[in-house]
Amino acid sequence: MASSPLSTYENSDASEVGAEEDLKFNDIQKSGKESQNVEGSEVEGATSKWSAFVKRFEFMQWKKKDISDDASLISRLKYSLLCPPHGPVATLFTWSLVIVTIWAASYVILGQVALPGKEVITVDIHGGTVFSILFLLVLAYLGGMFVALVKLPPLLGMLIVGILVNFVPYISVIGEGIDNKWSAALRSAALTIILLRAGLGLDPVALKKLSMMVFRLAFSPCIAESVIVAVASHYMLGFPWKWGFMLGFVLAAVSPAVVVPCLLSLQERGYGVAKGIPTLVIAAASMDDVLAISAFTILLGVTFTDGESTDIVSLVFKGPKEAVIGILWGIGWGLLMILFPPAVQNPQVNRQANPSPLMRSTLLVAGGLLALLGSAKADVPGAGALAVLTMGFVAGLGWRSQGWEDKNPVCDHLASLWLLFQPLLFGLIGTEIKISELDGSTVGRGIGVLICGLSVRIVVSYLAVMGGNLTHKERFFISLAWLPKATVQAAVGPLALDLANKAIHDASPDKDMDFLEKQRVLGQQVLAIAVLVILITAPIGAVAVMTAGPKLLEKQSSDKTEGSEMKETESLEKGLKDSAKDE
Repeated sequence: MASSPLSTYENSDASEVGAEEDLKFNDIQKSGKESQNVEGSEVEGATSKWSAFVKRFEFMQWKKKDISDDASLISRLKYSLLCPPHGPVATLFTWSLVIVTIWAASYVILGQVALPGKEVITVDIHGGTVFSILFLLVLAYLGGMFVALVKLPPLLGMLIVGILVNFVPYISVIGEGIDNKWSAALRSAALTIILLRAGLGLDPVALKKLSMMVFRLAFSPCIAESVIVAVASHYMLGFPWKWGFMLGFVLAAVSPAVVVPCLLSLQERGYGVAKGIPTLVIAAASMDDVLAISAFTILLGVTFTDGESTDIVSLVFKGPKEAVIGILWGIGWGLLMILFPPAVQNPQVNRQANPSPLMRSTLLVAGGLLALLGSAKADVPGAGALAVLTMGFVAGLGWRSQGWEDKNPVCDHLASLWLLFQPLLFGLIGTEIKISELDGSTVGRGIGVLICGLSVRIVVSYLAVMGGNLTHKERFFISLAWLPKATVQAAVGPLALDLANKAIHDASPDKDMDFLEKQRVLGQQVLAIAVLVILITAPIGAVAVMTAGPKLLEKQSSDKTEGSEMKETESLEKGLKDSAKDE
């Protein structure tokens, strides 16, 4: 039966509408694919450059060559020396590297005990150290569990426990019985674990996109807060300008020990991952510490060194030198972690990548300890944290190219170690807060100085991350994440007082004792305000980051294609309905 003109017109109109919808849907798909390919093109560009570089050395690669079972001994030896390392030669080198690294790490921790020799060595250890550390570990863990029940970060409970064991009757023996050297070594080990986890979790694409923002966030708030604290302490506490800036850089350093665990927790739940916010904050935190520690060290050297013997040039270039050393050491050790242990043990039998996770974990942790503790021993303390973060990042890049995913066995091993070291780290940081050292006359004005510095820090941190695609909520979150202070203040806060006391002890009769005594009082005030900033910002900052993160950051679904699949399903359903109507 012939169709009427009206039905023909309706069918043609419907087909035109359907065609228009198809065009719109195709445009949406095309634009979506183009936006999704932006990151992919950047990665492919970097990969193509690396592939072109590797191609020059194909003659040295075992992948391009085969060896028969009846090959001669010399041929087998030549094959075993091809790259990447494999076979018995690589295994021998891996075990040698493990032994040397563990010995070197034990040397920077134990000192002369790890050196060869037969003479008797006297080691001074504070009585009750093992007992105190074990009980602190248990109490800090229970404190973290209790605080987690009220939906607060566990590290807050661990920090409070560390503070309480210093002065609460009957349990104060725990805080008083911990040896300072043991405490410093354990805190460094815990910091190594968390920095390695952070390095392995850094997003290379986001880091490349946000590189300029990382530098702005690392330098701008630190310098601004230091200047404001210097001015405020000069007029409110009567500090000399050198001491004011010294206090400023002590207070300006953000704490990776507080910031990084909070950011990793949010990252694992998908908050801020789409825009690389955890990567931005974690990368900038390490550089912030390098700047603050370097500037503090320069001012400390100028203040406590005689003018004739002060090498201003070496002091000024100390910060950049430490940053370069840290990055180079991290890159070098990260490359070693990619090659050893070998990803392919024996290519003659099986060419599938099957590296030893235990070996990789051992070498990475030992190398991190060597970098963090060895940098202090080599008088480049600012290089350590940056080296550990860099080696984790470089190793993670290489392991991904060998077939491992972002969440790999080494990450699982580090997460298990963190369960042990987290209560130790925050419990020991809490024991560094001596309430008795807070002078009443200093506390009130000191809080005023802190308010001035932190207010400017929040504003400058917000401004430093402008110019990108971050929303106002995300910028405000970064400002909150830039508040916590703990590890650097606990480490460098007492240094000025130690040098002042040493100067008084070593002073000759012709020295101005009144001037030295004034320096000792200033050192006590710096230490008191450093304790104060830990007491205020560490718990408040941790709570702010963990509670504000889910509210201010966008959550990325574990399945990145979920949204596009839903859109495709909706479009398909709509198309079926339209076709049904046409029928």
